Amino acid sequence: MTDAVLVAAALAELRPEAVVNCAAWTDVDGAEANEAAALQVNGVAPGHLARAAADHGAQLVHVSTDYVFDGTARRPYFESDPTGPRSAYGRTKLAGEQAVLAAGGGHAVVRTAWLFGAAGTNFVATMLALAATRDAVTVVGDQIGSPTFTGHLAGALLDIAERRVAGIAHVAGAGQCAWSELAAQTFEQAGVSCTVRPVPSSEFPRPAPRPAWSVLASERDDVPVLPPWREGLAAYLAEISESVER
Repeated sequence: MTDAVLVAAALAELRPEAVVNCAAWTDVDGAEANEAAALQVNGVAPGHLARAAADHGAQLVHVSTDYVFDGTARRPYFESDPTGPRSAYGRTKLAGEQAVLAAGGGHAVVRTAWLFGAAGTNFVATMLALAATRDAVTVVGDQIGSPTFTGHLAGALLDIAERRVAGIAHVAGAGQCAWSELAAQTFEQAGVSCTVRPVPSSEFPRPAPRPAWSVLASERDDVPVLPPWREGLAAYLAEISESVER
């Protein structure tokens, strides 16, 4: 995706009606030490996709992040709010947004947050794994966000593509909670006996700063609204339970 010629050739061959870009450099801490490399994936590559899609009349639906904001708000962030990323990851993702929107073609930039789903690693899966080996976990309690089930987000991305919704759209699980609350709700819904001890972010220093506030909401009436995050969590737990049974 970082090779403009290969991207253009692929789209010329496939001639899709829409392209959904879920690819990204998601190693937030790694991006701090490798911002140039992260920029190629998060900032440059989406521009290649957007221009090639526009050349063939296809819409690009590009997935972005709450990290483009500075995390200092105390109300949900809307699409029109000013950005101010505090990490290399956030800066590179913002560059990708700008490249996509500058390409024309009626593309969509979908910001989401706190993803969890059956594919790959995620916070919920990590909490369940920890609870299997200990009676208590220590979890950050002063970072607030909108947990989002990828099973719900995927349908919204396809809906945006089919209706050719353009511009920036915020699509995340409805409501908000702290990481510690998400952990506690995970154990409650999963029927797991494990105590959650909330602690401040300062007890978990990381190379890249995390937004203290990552709650997203949409001010648009043409953007899909996802179910509350607790429903997303229940759907995720049901999905992984079914996969185990199979």
